[in-house]
Amino acid sequence: MSQQGYVAAPPYSQAQAGMGGYSAGFGNPPPQSHYGAYGSPPQGYSAPPTGKVNLLLLSSVLKLASFIFPISGPYGAQMAGPQMAGPQSGAFPGGFPGGPAQMAGPPQKKLDPDSIPSTTQVIEDDQAKRGGQVYVTNIRGQVPPLVTTDFTVQDQGNASPRFMRCTTYSFPSTADLAKQCKVPLAAIIKPFATVPKNETPLYIVNHGETGPIRCNRCKAYMCPYMQFIDGGRRYQCGFCSCVNEVPAQYFQHLDHMGRRMDLYERPELSLGSYEFIATLDYCKNNKPPNPPAYIFMIDVSYNNIKSGLVKLICEELKTLLDRLPKEEGAEPSPIKVGFVTYNKILHFYNVKSALAQPQMMVVSDVAEMFVPLLDGFLVNFQESRAVVNNLLDQIPDMFADTNESETVFAPVIQAGVEALKAAECSGKLFIFHSSIPTAEAPGKLKNRDDRKLVGTEKEKTLFQPQRGVYEQLTKDCVAQGCCVDLFLFPNQYVDIATMGDVPSHTSGSIYKYSNFQVEVNGPQFVSDLRRDVEKSIGFDAIMRVRTGTGFRATDFFGAIYMNNTTDVEMAAVDCDKAVTVEFKHDDTLSEDWLALVSQCALLYTTIGGQRRLRIHNLSLNCSSQLSELYKSCETDALINFFAKSAYRAMLTQPLKTVREILVNQMAHMLACYRKSCASPSAASQLILPDAMKVFPVYMNSLLKTATLVGSTELSTDDRAFHRLLVNAMGVEETQVLLYPRLIPLHTMDVSSEVIPAPVRCSEERLSESGMFLLENGLSVFLWLGQACPPDLIQNLFSVPSLGHLPSEGMSLPVLDNAHSRKIHSIISSISQQRATSMKLLIVKQKDQSEMLFRQHLVEDKGLHGGASYMDFLCYVHREIRQLLT
Repeated sequence: MSQQGYVAAPPYSQAQAGMGGYSAGFGNPPPQSHYGAYGSPPQGYSAPPTGKVNLLLLSSVLKLASFIFPISGPYGAQMAGPQMAGPQSGAFPGGFPGGPAQMAGPPQKKLDPDSIPSTTQVIEDDQAKRGGQVYVTNIRGQVPPLVTTDFTVQDQGNASPRFMRCTTYSFPSTADLAKQCKVPLAAIIKPFATVPKNETPLYIVNHGETGPIRCNRCKAYMCPYMQFIDGGRRYQCGFCSCVNEVPAQYFQHLDHMGRRMDLYERPELSLGSYEFIATLDYCKNNKPPNPPAYIFMIDVSYNNIKSGLVKLICEELKTLLDRLPKEEGAEPSPIKVGFVTYNKILHFYNVKSALAQPQMMVVSDVAEMFVPLLDGFLVNFQESRAVVNNLLDQIPDMFADTNESETVFAPVIQAGVEALKAAECSGKLFIFHSSIPTAEAPGKLKNRDDRKLVGTEKEKTLFQPQRGVYEQLTKDCVAQGCCVDLFLFPNQYVDIATMGDVPSHTSGSIYKYSNFQVEVNGPQFVSDLRRDVEKSIGFDAIMRVRTGTGFRATDFFGAIYMNNTTDVEMAAVDCDKAVTVEFKHDDTLSEDWLALVSQCALLYTTIGGQRRLRIHNLSLNCSSQLSELYKSCETDALINFFAKSAYRAMLTQPLKTVREILVNQMAHMLACYRKSCASPSAASQLILPDAMKVFPVYMNSLLKTATLVGSTELSTDDRAFHRLLVNAMGVEETQVLLYPRLIPLHTMDVSSEVIPAPVRCSEERLSESGMFLLENGLSVFLWLGQACPPDLIQNLFSVPSLGHLPSEGMSLPVLDNAHSRKIHSIISSISQQRATSMKLLIVKQKDQSEMLFRQHLVEDKGLHGGASYMDFLCYVHREIRQLLT
């Protein structure tokens, strides 16, 4: 293996250890005594009217790494509460008692919003302190820069934070400490994360015919945590302490420090992440795998033909098939392609290169699905280009006069799996589908969108997939390494909870374009499809997370399938998918046990059909001091964990209970910090750990998400869709989703390359004469204030003033002036950072469409229930005081 330009620094001390943590508490609801101190929280939670909140001016004092500010008022003991609005259905726990009351004590100054912890400030400070720097991973348990900070990683023994982030980088040494602080101990792993061009790609290690060297007892792979002893003839495993013989071909002498002489020549001894070439023992049936296949399955029912979607897909595929992913330096792509169209029946196409015309074969018996041809269905695009392009030209015309509006769905997936089985390869199905499958066939669905269930014990059934055939399909897909990507184009309810179930267990992606129109949604769809086809991906993957003594991985969240408690099965794994892993203690660690190690091993098939093992190692600190744990917490990782665990819990528990558990656990985490780590101070002060000072704003935002808030005004499909999206997200995606960027554009310097600094996500930051861009990774809004300067409107829209713009259906033209170029450049650079294409929505202040924009102003009161950030802080403070007394 070429080692050109490969340098590693000496590793840190190699203490051996494990990895662990405390549960999120979404098993059973907490016993009533949890709420006993403050009574059972009422259903409604509505904030007091603005202006009537009577609180002391908050002063932010950073002391002993704590964020401290005095709060007294309606939630403190000193005063009775002001007049409250009536309860709102579907808000989260902690409604305040309603009813008028006399204010006690002298009038006090109104709270200053600038004095409460600011997310934008925290992001800005981290960028100023750590932005543009090289982050070297040679120190155990160091907290990486925030996901929002721009930095470069140099791997020197621990995996890059692009691959692994933790909720805290210092785990408690006993289960009792973990239980006491209630901080979940978890890692968010993105095994295929994109490595920027200025960082070294992963090295590939070949240990020869005997395969990768691993511990005989726990099966951990060779890594920097293995301790070589006995002159280099044996090594002690850093995970289970077992002493193993070093194979003769791997032997190397040790230096005077006890380190191998070839330490810096071997990635597996000096780096946190690398890949091993796997031997036939790691392949199905001990045979090398075939390269994967992509099958494009197009719903040609009336809606998709009429909207122009089918024509758009066929046109786009002609150029896209030239851009199929391939191995570095390989030409052409080894991926084979196949095509199916369907409505109530399925049409397969023979596109063998020897044919002059493509041939169609119809399967109308959808109950017993089979693939009517083997030879000529999956082909190499370069060889069959003429026949494939001919087919793509013909499809829109073939079905131009169709009146068929009914569709099947499960048989389509079944057909794809059968085709991959026959070809003995893994692969991906791209399904373009428009409506709820109501045709007589396995997997037929009925409309079960009953909004009357919202706010009741049965609300959870709206998000539970309909079982039966889809459960079996998931198993078949995972066993074959068949990933399902679903592009939905619904005009009404389609039961996304069920239709998205197979994609979300096969590590697939789900895209949704409601009321699709080519001119409105076309560019967004085409951009998503391109990225989806081109992105780096591995197939037929299985992941195992090993930890040192004392801890074990107990729970896994993500677009994954699990047949047992340890193996995470993924039909495919791509650069966007993240798995959140929770750890718990299974043993008490001794006081001198300073480190714990974890290793994520991912076995997968490359695009070229090679079996490989991708290894990510991470070592953390272990401490009996809770102050160490709080000091090294990462808020963005914590909220990713809470979002995923809450979104799973809502399938089995009432939403009200889920929301109560979230608030209760956060209050416990903060109360424990105050009790165990903070300096004594007045009860009227709210004290937050410095590393978690903006945690409440993220938690409040999570509680107000459409999925958790529970309002009859919200679409069930939208809520289910959002739930499935978050389940697969990494830390970066959940961070911006729960605290969107609000960027002022009216004051920007058009000659500068820099994106203007975001402001706090609140209505108070908007100005009538301003223009703001808001993005959350899924949507992007351009908000125009009523008094927006006419010259700015002229430069951007080529009309004399705001009044000349229509109320809806606006687009942003590309004009030849500095303002227009600058805004398009900002939108483009934001889009490049995100996993999906974002449709731009332009909204005018006071127009009806502004409601869509306002629901993303997460520091304000929720449109469908939920408190403002300020009121939530006060409520949490009251909960903490109750717990402490």
